[in-house]
Amino acid sequence: MKLFPSPRSLIRRLLSRLNMETANFSSNQGLFGSSASLAEKEEVDSRSIYVGNVDYACTAQEIRRHFERCGIVNRVTIPVDKNGHPKGFAYVEFVDINDVPNALTMNESLLHGRKLKVSAKRTNIPGMKQYFRRTAGYRSRRPFTPSPSYRSGGHGRVATFRRPMRYRPY
Repeated sequence: MKLFPSPRSLIRRLLSRLNMETANFSSNQGLFGSSASLAEKEEVDSRSIYVGNVDYACTAQEIRRHFERCGIVNRVTIPVDKNGHPKGFAYVEFVDINDVPNALTMNESLLHGRKLKVSAKRTNIPGMKQYFRRTAGYRSRRPFTPSPSYRSGGHGRVATFRRPMRYRPY
């Protein structure tokens, strides 16, 4: 009576499963690891809208019901932060591209007492940053230059003569 499989058979099964998964992974994903091509993403984004100023207590079903009068809603996505709290905006994807103009007319409509900001969803292009952000480890290339109140000679800060401020009304 065998309760546990032999280590060899277990390793063979794990290796065959791993080979199948890697084959599926490489055939489904492109060069940068995205499962959809840029053209497919643009097509989906052309059927989607951005909804801003969404109440934090609002659910995907409530947003779906709010926009179903514009057309058939395929998906509602509410992004969350690292703690799982909603970020305050959502994306609504419609089945038909002709439903997007109807949804754009619902800009400034009320949901949970808040005016929604509705606009067409834009497609992210990988590698296109919109701004430069300095990280915590950022160091300037300019060398350190002490302020004029410091003097060389290794004696620390030495008081320098300052003229009294003159009154300048303008």
